[in-house]
Amino acid sequence: MNQRNIAYVLLWFPLPSEMFIFREIKNLQGMGLPISVYSLYGPAKNGLSMEMRAASSDVTRLGAASLPQVFRDAWAWRKRRPDVAKRLWATIPWRKWSCLEVAAEGFWSFLAGFRLATLMEQNGATHVHAAWANGPATAAWVAATLLDLPFSFSGRAGDIHPQDGALAEKIRAAAFVHTNNQANVDYLAAFSDGQEAQKIHMVYNSLTLSSRVKAKVRMEPPYRLLAVGRFCRTKGFDVLLRACRLLDQEGFPFQLTLVGAGFQGAYLRFLRHQLGLRARVFLPGFVSHDRITELYASSDIFVMPSVIHKTGDRDGIPNVIMEALSHCLPVVATDISGIPEVIEDGVTGRLAPQRDPAALANAIKAMAADRKKAVAMAAAGRKRVLAMFDPEINSRALFELYRDDDVPPADAVSGAGKA
Repeated sequence: MNQRNIAYVLLWFPLPSEMFIFREIKNLQGMGLPISVYSLYGPAKNGLSMEMRAASSDVTRLGAASLPQVFRDAWAWRKRRPDVAKRLWATIPWRKWSCLEVAAEGFWSFLAGFRLATLMEQNGATHVHAAWANGPATAAWVAATLLDLPFSFSGRAGDIHPQDGALAEKIRAAAFVHTNNQANVDYLAAFSDGQEAQKIHMVYNSLTLSSRVKAKVRMEPPYRLLAVGRFCRTKGFDVLLRACRLLDQEGFPFQLTLVGAGFQGAYLRFLRHQLGLRARVFLPGFVSHDRITELYASSDIFVMPSVIHKTGDRDGIPNVIMEALSHCLPVVATDISGIPEVIEDGVTGRLAPQRDPAALANAIKAMAADRKKAVAMAAAGRKRVLAMFDPEINSRALFELYRDDDVPPADAVSGAGKA
């Protein structure tokens, strides 16, 4: 294999909520794959582990400060490769985006691609990969097209649900598409013809927190419930609070620790007050990744109430499910997206339908009612995730996707009418 130099594009890096991407990059670098990381925005400063902080200085960042240089590079590439630049300008920015925010990110990412092309050429990139199918893939696609380099991207969760206006074209232009759960394979294939569908490769994430520390599952009143995640529209934490209200009304003894931060934080605190759960539900805020083991180890049941938003936005397989099971912590989750690939009802955990507080409450009670069975399901779940999300196996599979030196370069789109 000739020497590879992978240019890896994200919105932010490192980001505490994207530990799985951080681990993916570090694992590939540890296997000898040269990766240079580019972020479209400035640094995330809060909640970084010590390891993340150490890696933060190795990132090439754009952000608002780079805007003058972005425009200069866009003009320079228009003069240097006028035909390619003209096709790019005539097509990619003018897509039917799902909302104004997505349109703005898409246009910034398009412009950023010209700056990235200059930087990647200087750094000797040989392949351009985007960690997400939306803005990062747009920027990576533009840069790869200008440089005649192979281009690829990962499609994971909200970046493809709902799809942006150029997803089908990105698949056509890509040398390969990586997704991290089986549920997404059929979804992405629907945007491809039979031959292009062969580009789609499923490789599960690698475990980001594999621990030999096992949860001390007492399963005694008050039952210690734990939920972890970003406070956003796909996590369903409002449904969990309503389920907790039902549990409280039924006299079920419990305490819930709801860990996380995000734009829905104020709403969740208000809902906790409105439902009379201040004595039952604790909101400690964000907990860094290197401290989360303490919470898994001191809980009885982990709850992941993911939902599909009306826009189609959803989780793939929340990594916190794998983290909980790696600690042998029993899991209750909803049956959406790729979650049933890990949680098999009655075998590796309990499943409930989404947006159904009563069903979620019943699943929690069923888990708490039989400690022996709960611990057995958690042990089976741990065995499953250690096999499915094995860092060495999955990192090797990703490594192999980059090995093919004969992959074609990215193509500029040829018509504005394509969707």
